Amino acid sequence: MEPEQARRRASSSREPARAVALSSVDPLGASPRPTGVGELDRVLSGGLAPGSLTLLYGEPGVGKSTLALQVLLSTALLGSTALLVSAEETPAAVRARAGRLGTVPAALLILSATDLDDALAAIEEHRPSLVVLDSIQTLRAAGAPGTAGSLAQVRAVVEQLGEAARSSGAAVVVIGHVTKEGDPAGPRSLEHLVDTVLAFEGDRHHRLRFARAVKHRFGPTGELGLFEMTAAGLVTLADPGALLAAERRHEVPGSAVTALLEGSRPLLVEVQALVARPTGGGGRTSASGVDARRLASLLAVLECRVGIELAGLDVFVSATGGLRASEPAADLAIALAVASAAAGIALPESLLVVGEVGLAGEVREVGGVDRRLAEAERLGYRAAIAPVSSPAVSADLEVLRVTSVTEAVVAARRWRHGAPGTATNSHSLGAAPTGTLSAWSTVPAAS
Repeated sequence: MEPEQARRRASSSREPARAVALSSVDPLGASPRPTGVGELDRVLSGGLAPGSLTLLYGEPGVGKSTLALQVLLSTALLGSTALLVSAEETPAAVRARAGRLGTVPAALLILSATDLDDALAAIEEHRPSLVVLDSIQTLRAAGAPGTAGSLAQVRAVVEQLGEAARSSGAAVVVIGHVTKEGDPAGPRSLEHLVDTVLAFEGDRHHRLRFARAVKHRFGPTGELGLFEMTAAGLVTLADPGALLAAERRHEVPGSAVTALLEGSRPLLVEVQALVARPTGGGGRTSASGVDARRLASLLAVLECRVGIELAGLDVFVSATGGLRASEPAADLAIALAVASAAAGIALPESLLVVGEVGLAGEVREVGGVDRRLAEAERLGYRAAIAPVSSPAVSADLEVLRVTSVTEAVVAARRWRHGAPGTATNSHSLGAAPTGTLSAWSTVPAAS
């Protein structure tokens, strides 16, 4: 019998679905179960919901399998049955890695299989509360055309796993790889077939890792979970501020610190810039961790509105620590980092820079300034450059309010050469001097 005919016959013989009163549905049926990994629970608004299907994706080697294994171990240690369907690694390899992460409880089961029917049978037999399948690109669904990892196969696997999750009540997590563009491998429609899309990011050559929910039907998106990769696995970073700023070199031109809001959490991030004469040909621009188009517009603002000449020069800009400074609040820090690098004059180490920059060179207000500055104060910063339109803040540090990028350059120069002795929380700079600011040395220091 052809697969399509079999599906039609099965569909015609099953009981039809019936509508029920929405008021009779238990609202606690979708309550999340904690994973035992605090930073992941932050991202998932408490944990994984029963009967849900989650896609966890990331680059090879970033630590997806390690994160999933730690969640499985935590679930099993709490007494619930957990199942790992390993379609890539052998059970012996998984057992060795699990031993390095901690105790391996008997409630954690493993199935080495690439046939989806075997995985579905194991779910039906053992009724686990958590199932992880590693990876979706190596599982094959009987009856679907193509080889494992093809678009038709991946879609068929996801559809059947979604049905299994809903019927069994298990929280099902499938691990997937990414394309060259950094998107989940497979058709974009896969994201509509799952309840949650969880991205796990980071440079595998560095320690920091980041988890964020791109889509989440059971709670808001935008929260960021931070981890440090160690020999003993992933360690959660509830307070990453000190680690993110630990390797910053002070008194080096081209370094500025801004505060990003990742969900409800403010994170201080260093933006670095390097301006150099090209070794051959015309100047080029390179962006890492910042939006290249946004950087191009900020360089144009520095040229046309501030008078800093960058034409024909190489300009490199990077957000350190593996974070992406794509939020508009990082605009002013990027601009000042480039200006600092072009002038060869360092920004003060205790200065935070926050603000969106418009094409007219104006500095615009951003949200959550109070939380950003409170985090800066906690980490020892003494002053912040912020938009003049920002509301009053409770942080006990000097707020240098500016209306333009030019005024921000002046504020940084004056703070460097003579910061006010006490925090007034609203230090007005007045009008900035006019003229070309090709180097900060042309800006008079405060008396």
